[in-house]
Amino acid sequence: MAPYEEGQTSVTASAVLKRGEGRSFKAGGLWIYDNEIDHLEKEPADGEIVELLDHDGYFLGYGFYNSHSRIRIRILSRDRKRPVSDELLLERVRAAWEYRKHVMRSPEDLTACRLIFGESDLLPGLTVDRFGEVLVVESLALGIDRFKEKILAFLADVLKKDGESIRGVYERSDSKERDLEGLPRVSGWLEVPGTQQGGETNVPIVENGIRYLVDIANGQKTGFFLDQKYNRLAIRSLCKGARVLDCFTHTGAFALNAAVGGAESVLAVDASETAVAQATENAKQNGLEQAVSFQTADIFDLLPELERRKEKFDVVILDPPAFTKSRASVKKAAAGYREINLRGMRLVREGGYLATCTCSHFMEEELFARTIAEAARSAHRRLRQVEFRQQAPDHPILWTGDANSYYLKFYIFQVL
Repeated sequence: MAPYEEGQTSVTASAVLKRGEGRSFKAGGLWIYDNEIDHLEKEPADGEIVELLDHDGYFLGYGFYNSHSRIRIRILSRDRKRPVSDELLLERVRAAWEYRKHVMRSPEDLTACRLIFGESDLLPGLTVDRFGEVLVVESLALGIDRFKEKILAFLADVLKKDGESIRGVYERSDSKERDLEGLPRVSGWLEVPGTQQGGETNVPIVENGIRYLVDIANGQKTGFFLDQKYNRLAIRSLCKGARVLDCFTHTGAFALNAAVGGAESVLAVDASETAVAQATENAKQNGLEQAVSFQTADIFDLLPELERRKEKFDVVILDPPAFTKSRASVKKAAAGYREINLRGMRLVREGGYLATCTCSHFMEEELFARTIAEAARSAHRRLRQVEFRQQAPDHPILWTGDANSYYLKFYIFQVL
């Protein structure tokens, strides 16, 4: 499929919904599934912009089509008078940047920030993170791939006109989700007007006053999890003089925030040797190597071992990867969350604190809360809720029928 070209706004194909379908879309969503479509009026090419009509012919929107995907259409515009164009894309980019400038707490926060969050910024399938002077893009949909370079050029230009320095753009479209769209997995520097190709892929950033090196080429996702930015700040006040256990530490971000918060000692653990090496380097970058010790271990093995050794901590942090990425495996995932929370609670001294979260969209808020409550009963501990938090506002939650953009649930409890 050829890339999007300036002025290419003509629409020749239409998709008509079945009667009573499109409920999620009509509640504010951007997706139309294959089983919701009654018929096509002229067969569109994959990646082509189509017109979406209700069963009675009422106009609903413009979106890109892909016959390979269960998400058959992703909507870009709901206004018949606003077909997809350069003007519309530039408007979306400007709106995304202006939103971040309003909701992030400081100019420093904008230098390590998610600038485009797919559907929540009305640019479905596209994620762009900023790490200092480098933008990292992930494209997960065939249609948005056609617009990707145009959108990135607009974004780089908008940032530069606002006095922001952007050196280059790196692509991390190497997720298996691309397979479902019939797309190859790709990564590497992109040629974007006004930016350089190539350069160092270990990029320095500052978050909450702490320095990190982000491996944009080999790190998980785009290299660093920005969504926990303010949740990491929230645990600092709990950690003064505390003995802290940070599980699934990844790049060490929670551990380093605990140390900056005045922790007496921090044990940070991850199953990945690569992650532990990177976290260790991040501790050195901040002169915190004496306060934080890192260990490579499987958390499911380590927690029972610490319990057998009668270890106790003032603060236990559980920040696991998503245990489920589909509804089919939610029951198994709940068992995993129940197990680590039960073990974690048993390691917290009476009156200490547990910070625990899930980053799975499918682990819904009510189910996660119920799972934690079950773990508390099994551990014979009582919980006093301190805070319930979500993802940082640069990952905005678009309220829709299925709320696919809402995924991070973060609790802080006192364990009694």
